[in-house]
Formats: sequence, C-alpha cells, structure tokens
Amino acid sequence: MNIVKLKKLSIKVYAAFTILFAIVVLQSCGTPKYNFATSVVVPAAEGSVKVKKDKNSNYSIDLNVKRLADSKRLSPAKEMYIVWMETEQNGTKNIGQLKTSSGMFSSGLTSSLKTVSSFKPTGFFITAEDNANIQYPGGQTVLSTGSL
Repeated sequence: MNIVKLKKLSIKVYAAFTILFAIVVLQSCGTPKYNFATSVVVPAAEGSVKVKKDKNSNYSIDLNVKRLADSKRLSPAKEMYIVWMETEQNGTKNIGQLKTSSGMFSSGLTSSLKTVSSFKPTGFFITAEDNANIQYPGGQTVLSTGSL
C-alpha cells in the first residue's frame, strides 16, 4: 500500500515540475526587452524598451525609464527629453517626448512612452532638447540601447 501512495505522489510531483517548466519556457518567449546602457550624463537612470510586432505588421513600443533627473538640472539645462528611434529604411525618427511622473504616490522619478511605428526599430536613444518638434537630434544623448 505504501508503494502505491509513493507512485501516486511521484506522478503528482513530476506533473507539477512539468507544468512549472512549461510556464517558465512560455514566459521567456514573450516580448523582447532591450535595456539602455548606463548613462555617463545621468548615471542613476535605468531604462528598457519592449518592442512587439502586432497583427498589422506595426511595431508597438513601450519604453520605461527610472530615476531620470529633471532635464532642467542638466548642464546645460534643457526643457525636455526626446526619444529617438533608429531604423534601417527610414533613418532616425523623433517618436515623442518622455512623460515623467513624480508625486506623492510614486516611488521615484519614472518616465514612459508608448507608441506605434510602421518601421522596424534597430535602436533607441534619448536626448535632452529645448523643443519637442525637432526633426534631428541636437542635444546631449542621455541614454542609448545601441543596436538591437
């Protein structure tokens, strides 16, 4: 009788490990995440960007940065941070201004940008700028992913 209980227990343990392994494998096949390199301008800043191709062959971009100092505290001071996307076919494009949240309920400076592009990204970088409508980066590069 003890052998039967032991066999049933070992089957349950084997099934649990198999399910756990499958979950880990499936989660690792998710959306790729690219990290920004440590910045010499704002060393405390950490960030990443997730890029996912959707059913319409567009690229969904979800960028998040933590502990990015206010652009007005840089030397020279700037008005905002702009995110740039590098592509093979279309060069470098301004994809938007980082929105920063800091307040009573946030644990620190967090910045984010969510957008969609029809062009496949090959890299991302963030510059400090005085104007959000610029077509070419002119300010200091603060963070960069390098080539994806």
